[in-house]
Amino acid sequence: MIFSDKPKEECGIFGIYGPGLDVARLTYYGLYALQHRGQESAGIAVSDGRVIKLHKDMGLVPEVFTDEILKSLTGKMALGHTRYSTTGSSLALNAQPLMCYYSKGMIALGHNGNLINTGEIRSRLAAEGSVFQSTIDSEVIVNLIARYSQNSVEDGIKKMMAEIKGAYSLVVMTENKLIGIRDPWGVRPLCIGRLGEAYIIASESCALDTVGAELIRDVEPGEIVIVSESGLTSCKVDAPDRKAVCIFEFIYFSRPDSVIDGYNVNEVRREMGRQLAREYPVDVDIVIAIPDSGTTAARGYALERGIPFEEGLMKNRYIGRTFIQPDQAMRDLAVKLKLNPIRSILKDKRVLMVDDSIVRGTTCGKMVNMLRDAGATEVHMCVSSPPILWPCYYGIDISDRNELIAAKLPVEEIRKCIGADGLHYLSLEGLLGIFGSPRNLFCTACFDGDYPIDIPKTEKVGKFILE
Repeated sequence: MIFSDKPKEECGIFGIYGPGLDVARLTYYGLYALQHRGQESAGIAVSDGRVIKLHKDMGLVPEVFTDEILKSLTGKMALGHTRYSTTGSSLALNAQPLMCYYSKGMIALGHNGNLINTGEIRSRLAAEGSVFQSTIDSEVIVNLIARYSQNSVEDGIKKMMAEIKGAYSLVVMTENKLIGIRDPWGVRPLCIGRLGEAYIIASESCALDTVGAELIRDVEPGEIVIVSESGLTSCKVDAPDRKAVCIFEFIYFSRPDSVIDGYNVNEVRREMGRQLAREYPVDVDIVIAIPDSGTTAARGYALERGIPFEEGLMKNRYIGRTFIQPDQAMRDLAVKLKLNPIRSILKDKRVLMVDDSIVRGTTCGKMVNMLRDAGATEVHMCVSSPPILWPCYYGIDISDRNELIAAKLPVEEIRKCIGADGLHYLSLEGLLGIFGSPRNLFCTACFDGDYPIDIPKTEKVGKFILE
């Protein structure tokens, strides 16, 4: 939405190998659970062992699929995808899964992440005669797999992985195999679940919970997981010594009820709030959150300090993707339509408000003013992530450093800009200390500029160009 000040993440993927099950409907429910990862388009491909059928369109999962459509998608395995665009425009032709014919049959692919050498590979393939139907980097991936799969699709995947650079979790489906792939750095999440005799590969464990499946484990960085009538097997390509799991999966993107690489997201966010309280023990009467992404951290802050947590802002959860965008004169009204202060809770109170991140800073000032207008005597703001200083090239829509308020202003100036009595960001050391792990397990490039996967200086990455 036009008044949103949150980073956007690219996609959610759900694949199931389950002969005898209603795989399309289970995939539909799995995508519903992953809707937070993308709200622009959705699609499901189904294989009956001989042919792959596909339905996809623009819109939310329940907008794209009807009961009649799901009944028509019969088979023994399915691949679903819900998308937010970072590379490639928000167009129907860019919706996933992608499906194509190649010399060995049919292949469908769903991708979460972003490649950083797309332009180079696409130019080479086009010069060699390849034709592209979309503007997304995912089509480069499926093109390479098809090109190199003369012996087997597994060989094609390994050769593809040797060429591409960037962040990717993939689910690939042929007529008789379901394959999950995680990049050698493990930037984007991917996990394996089991439902009876069926296997599921999904972006987050919350999707497994939704369909009643058990989480087995995460796909390892550089691992290729193959599910077929023979069961589950796996192999690995060479991976670097370090991992680079996206730290924003824990700060904002993943659902609180998910487990990512062994860490419960809800528990991590609560600890972020506790750490904020240790770093910024300001005297206030109540703690509130900007719902819903700041709620768990706000509760953690309140628990650590022994201060009441209150629901000071009411969120309108019925604003969908079709909400009419307000013009400049109506922006303040639009913010109030999404979030409305509860005056009886805020009046004559010193308030600490918690949110997960500040990207452009476009709405923080409005939120502070709303609390003051509702009677708050002081408004302090805590952010459960460090200042975002650098753009992301691995699948998060943080594109231009000039749009990042923390890259332009020091914290004290940001505080003045938003009109808060106090402003504190969680320190990077405090954030990483929650995991009890060394820094080389996570990608923190948006905070410190340390990109684990080198960015080609002349490479066009989505809509960004590095100078």
